[in-house]
Amino acid sequence: MNQPPILSIVTPTRGNFADYWLEQILKVEGNVEFIFVYPPNVRIKPIDDSRFRALVSPYRGEVIQRFTGLINANGAYVLALDDDDFIHPQIAQLVKNYFQVFSESLVLRLSIENIPFNRQEIIQRDWSVIPDIRQLEIGKKTPDNPYPYQNGKFFGLVEVPIAPLDIKFDIRYAIWPRKERTDCYGIHFENFNNRVWQTKRVQAALADLSTSMKILGNFIWMPFWSLDRLLGLFIQAEFFEKDAIIGHAMPQPEQIRYITRPNQLKELRFYLSADALLVKRFPQYGYFWNLFFWQLYTIPKIVARVVKARLLERIKSDKIVG
Repeated sequence: MNQPPILSIVTPTRGNFADYWLEQILKVEGNVEFIFVYPPNVRIKPIDDSRFRALVSPYRGEVIQRFTGLINANGAYVLALDDDDFIHPQIAQLVKNYFQVFSESLVLRLSIENIPFNRQEIIQRDWSVIPDIRQLEIGKKTPDNPYPYQNGKFFGLVEVPIAPLDIKFDIRYAIWPRKERTDCYGIHFENFNNRVWQTKRVQAALADLSTSMKILGNFIWMPFWSLDRLLGLFIQAEFFEKDAIIGHAMPQPEQIRYITRPNQLKELRFYLSADALLVKRFPQYGYFWNLFFWQLYTIPKIVARVVKARLLERIKSDKIVG
């Protein structure tokens, strides 16, 4: 009888991923499953590997596609990965070793290197050996030293605390558009993607999240984008315990290569509708109200930044043609 996979890697896709990216995914070793979630009416690329599953979501959009993959994951642990980011080939063994030692952890935060999309020599370089979890020193982030990897040259595991959701709402975020948000910095994190989570905890949170999306009768509030931050914070709110340690952060060398692109190559996306679901479900947490109002006032900035980037790119193109 086949054992269930140790890790499910879930990727929403339109099927336009690069051949090189797929070749590298195929190099991931061990008992893993890859779940590719396509939108409706898109051709599914055939992949000759029994570890792959192709699903079709009911609608198009990052939230519903990733949601569909996560709720159908069979692995004991799950990781969300985009179809242009890269993962270390020995990720499954790392996950197995970590959760054998820290079985109560909710999440393992992987080390990420941000790489510009045109730096192929960095993207394609060989991966370094992942250090043995059992031989790593365990350190703590502190308010005085929130980034020990950079400031302290620390090369062990760092404890990851739960987000301070119970902080008080700061009214300045609601009345002053220029107020910069600062509660997101420090010794915790918000995002879900590129981290390894306990699948049973994720799926329990998704069930609650789906209920929270119901507005009135059969009317459902389904954002198109930003399940990343929404789910990362939703899980922490679902299992919130003040000052709890929810997992550990891995040191370098990186286990994820996150590909960055300039603004003119990005789609214009608004995340307020996703952030509003956090306030709807957990109105008792001031952290979410701070996030909501800060995001509300960043919408004009997002539009201006994208329009400016595309305008500059257009001017650049016209000069080349001229």
